[in-house]
Amino acid sequence: MNATIKDVAKYTGLSIATISKYINGGNVLDQNKEAICDAIKVLNFRVNEMARGLKTNKTKTIGILIPNLEQAFCTSIVSNVENILLEQGYSTIICDYKENAVLERQKLQFLVNKMVDGIILMPMGVGAEDQSIIQGVIDHGVIIVLIDRVLKDVECDAVLVDNLNAAYGAVEEFIVRGHKRIGIITGPEDVYTSQERLKGYYRVHEDYSMRVDESLIKKGDFKIDSGYNLLKELMESSEPPTAIFVTNYEMTLGAIMAINENNIIVPNELSIIGFDNFELARVVKPPLSIVIQPMERIGETSAEILLKRLNGDMSNFPSRFRLKAELLVKESVRNI
Repeated sequence: MNATIKDVAKYTGLSIATISKYINGGNVLDQNKEAICDAIKVLNFRVNEMARGLKTNKTKTIGILIPNLEQAFCTSIVSNVENILLEQGYSTIICDYKENAVLERQKLQFLVNKMVDGIILMPMGVGAEDQSIIQGVIDHGVIIVLIDRVLKDVECDAVLVDNLNAAYGAVEEFIVRGHKRIGIITGPEDVYTSQERLKGYYRVHEDYSMRVDESLIKKGDFKIDSGYNLLKELMESSEPPTAIFVTNYEMTLGAIMAINENNIIVPNELSIIGFDNFELARVVKPPLSIVIQPMERIGETSAEILLKRLNGDMSNFPSRFRLKAELLVKESVRNI
């Protein structure tokens, strides 16, 4: 039989009220804290989180809602978020919504029904109804931190990558090496990160007084097949690009598959810069140039700001944390 709070009280000689106060996050004398911790360890006492949640209105549980658990970017962030939350005694409920807006709403409601204390959310829905639903959750007392994307009509913290300048730097690398026809494979047009990366593409062309050929802009869905198919489309056009920037990891993987299957010689026939995954950059020959997002810092920062809000610190709310990406240039880019 599991030890109870009464057993801990008997072992320590302290009152149930003192032990309950400590377990629920209250301050107790240092000597009492030591005695309680010792008793918990010896007796293998485990807090009944359900019961505590009913008393304190806190479940020590965080929901994580992301578009797709199959995406390397999402899984990396989840791993880093979990590490921080676990250290602070929080458990997590991880949901993905298969990049489906209806399923996103359902999973969000599921987490609310589970009485999570907070939610780390990578949102898909950008419509007024979707944003209203998310704001409604916040208004009912659930702390939400957005990652990777912002919603203009939702008042909460957000942890982002500086996607505009990340794309700007990648395309600029092609331009300074003499490339004129530069393709881009970007994501869905209604996704914030896709919009920002495309803005960077347009802006660097404008800054260098270069005309944008709209036929060189291909919009995928952040999946392997779209990277594969769109790279083939670009290279089979009557005037193919000499350089291509692919704006997420899965599409980069698909683009590399298309390059290999069609015997396209990199960088002699095509210069390419991909996204994320340092290991892929080392495996591909010649070594692939990539934009590296600070995934560890994204996860850590989102968990830390969520914990800060849960602890009642609402200073500088709402905040946007914009983290810098790194451009790693390897042999997949050449001068013209």
